[in-house]
Amino acid sequence: MNETLLFVYGTLRPGCDDPMARWLRNAARHVGPAIAQGLLYRVGTYPGFVPDGSGVVTGDLFALSDPEPVLAALDDYEECAAHFPPPHEYRRERLTVRCEHGQVEAWTYIYMPDSSGLKRIKSGDFLARE
Repeated sequence: MNETLLFVYGTLRPGCDDPMARWLRNAARHVGPAIAQGLLYRVGTYPGFVPDGSGVVTGDLFALSDPEPVLAALDDYEECAAHFPPPHEYRRERLTVRCEHGQVEAWTYIYMPDSSGLKRIKSGDFLARE
């Protein structure tokens, strides 16, 4: 796949009725399910993803036909754009995820604060009931 890809694992997934999730479904093409190596934590009403080789996080992959404005809007949503004062809760980063097409590189949002006091979502799937 030569498209710019985005891996989402929380409130931006198609199973959520969040306004930004609805916006993303109109702004990008849903490719399908994907998984990433990492741990998922509950941060209030939304999750935080921390890359880690000991866990698997379930999410969805989107293809961005016009990536710059979509990623800029998502950086604003995640409050990690340059005009937000640090420290930022999230950082946008590329990582390798697995999907039906094999391993691909995708942008995702990494949770930055210390996660030691947060409840881990053991299934790695924010949409699964725990």
